[in-house]
Amino acid sequence: MEKVAIDAVDNERNPMKVHSVRKPVSRVLGTEHFAMNYFELEAGESFSGGLHRHNDQEEVFYVESGTATFEVGLDREEVVVEAGELIRFPPGEFQKGYNDGEATVEGWALGAPGAMHDWDELQSRAYCPECEDEKTHDMAFVEESFELTCTECGTTQG
Repeated sequence: MEKVAIDAVDNERNPMKVHSVRKPVSRVLGTEHFAMNYFELEAGESFSGGLHRHNDQEEVFYVESGTATFEVGLDREEVVVEAGELIRFPPGEFQKGYNDGEATVEGWALGAPGAMHDWDELQSRAYCPECEDEKTHDMAFVEESFELTCTECGTTQG
């Protein structure tokens, strides 16, 4: 049995600095088959950055307070998630969640299976200078920063 208070969990921001508060609760609890992160998003901040998908992990977001907006799929359908509501993304579905309001969003990101996703199974949508269009990119975490490789032409950018 493990127990922890949110205030006792260290804040670990995303390397892209897209949010002020991210607390990896599952790491402190020592979970092996379940990921759990607590977030506080100020105006304009996001849970993870750009439109992305986890091919190896299903994700559920619970909005505890405030209102989060999610862009879903390649067409970026906007879905508003209010306090007390949840949204689920199956493996392979593109999504991006963020705070486009003024009030702070407090929420949780829950993922399974695994306490962490496999970087080889994470893809992001980004502009490719070689293709001159937004394309799907494989992601890697290299020397404390993200590296993107276009799945169509192979161009790598960091």
